[in-house]
This record gives sequence, structure tokens and C-alpha cells, in this order.
Amino acid sequence: MTTERLYLSSIEAAYQKEFVAKVVKVEENKISLDRTLFYPLGGGQNWDLGVLNGPNGQSNVTEVRGRNVIEHTVDDVFGLEVGDEVTGSIDFDRRYAHMKMHTAQHLVSGIAYELFDGVRTVGNQIHTDRSRIDFHPIQFSEEMLLQLQSEVNEKIRQGLEVTDSQMTRDEINAIMPQERTNMDLLPAFINDLRVVTIGERQDMCPCAGTHVRNISEIGEVEFTGKKSKGKGKQRVSYILK
Repeated sequence: MTTERLYLSSIEAAYQKEFVAKVVKVEENKISLDRTLFYPLGGGQNWDLGVLNGPNGQSNVTEVRGRNVIEHTVDDVFGLEVGDEVTGSIDFDRRYAHMKMHTAQHLVSGIAYELFDGVRTVGNQIHTDRSRIDFHPIQFSEEMLLQLQSEVNEKIRQGLEVTDSQMTRDEINAIMPQERTNMDLLPAFINDLRVVTIGERQDMCPCAGTHVRNISEIGEVEFTGKKSKGKGKQRVSYILK
């Protein structure tokens, strides 16, 4: 069985707050559903929080994990059984913060690639109030970070749309360099990809995260620090204002 990920059907779907689903498995305090809006931990993005309302009460969702089958950890299962119908509601303030942060990461990574000789993004961690990106190979000076920050915020003011599409590896490789899309980091058996694009390919890469419709929603990016993470690798932290 595979859980249907409702938030992946379109960029717009990430804005949905409620859904109805059926319970397919209950194991201790973990509930699996046939479909969900809850984003599980993955791709550097943290999980969604929220509630599940069932026939016998309301359960707080405290953690969401899984790949094919997504498990919702709750504080109380309230007697839920396989086949029961539940209504789920996500904490949208948390979700929206992740959407803005994750879209900002794409934008920063794309512009850094263009400005600094094809520097690669080799890791990221998305939180509600702060986030970080790992770059390689590079040693950022303060002037370089200020230039990057200025270019990113200028692009945000242009209000580029964010879109998604389904593409194969060959299709995206024919458009973008593989080192820019980090294609080598994806398991070789995955061929059909959800590709997120900002504007006219300001950034374009496979991603199963949640994103805003337009980069103007991000606000303003401010870099708050940089840290060496080994030879040629630097971690840059940022917040949104």
C-alpha cells in the first residue's frame, strides 16, 4: 500500500488545510491513512503538525514519517480502527512557514549557482523560523553573501511564479545540467520526477516539498551566518523577514 500524498497533486494543493481519509493501519500510537495532507519528514523539510478528528475524539499529530506508507504519530488513538473515517487538519501557519522557507532555498541555490561558478547545493534543513543550505565547493566572503542576498531579494520583488510538472530524468537532463539539479543524489531507480520551476527556469529541480505560488510571498531573505563544514563546504543560515 502507498499513501496518497494530497499536497503533491499541484502547487495549489499545498495551501489546502483539511482532508478526509480512511484509517488503513493502527499500531500503538501510529496511524496510517489511505491519503493525507500531512507532509512527512524528508528532503530537508520538517513534518507538519495538526489534528485528526475521528468517531471517538480528536488526536494531536505530533510527528509524521514514512516514504511509501506515511505514519502519523498521535498523542491518543481514541479507539480508532481500520476502516474508520477521519478528518485531518494541518497547522497551516507551520506549513506556510515551511513553504516560504523551502521556496527561498530553491531560489538562493539557483542564484548562487549562477553567481559563483556552478556552486552546488549539497544539503539543506528547513525550519519555520530559520533554515540553512550547505554549498560546495565555495568559501563565501561577506561581500559574496551580501551580493547573493541582494540578488535574491531583487528577484523576489519581481514576483516570479512557481510551477510544478512531471518529467523524466532524460527530459530534465536535456534542459538543465545534472550538477545543478543534483540528479546524482536521487536513487537511480526513480525515473518519473516532480519538477519545481521558478519563473523561466530561474531554478528548476526535482522536489517533493511544499512551495508557495509566487516568490513574492517569501518576503525578504536575510543571511545570518556562515560556517565551514569541511574542505570546500560551507553552511549558510538564513531567516525570512
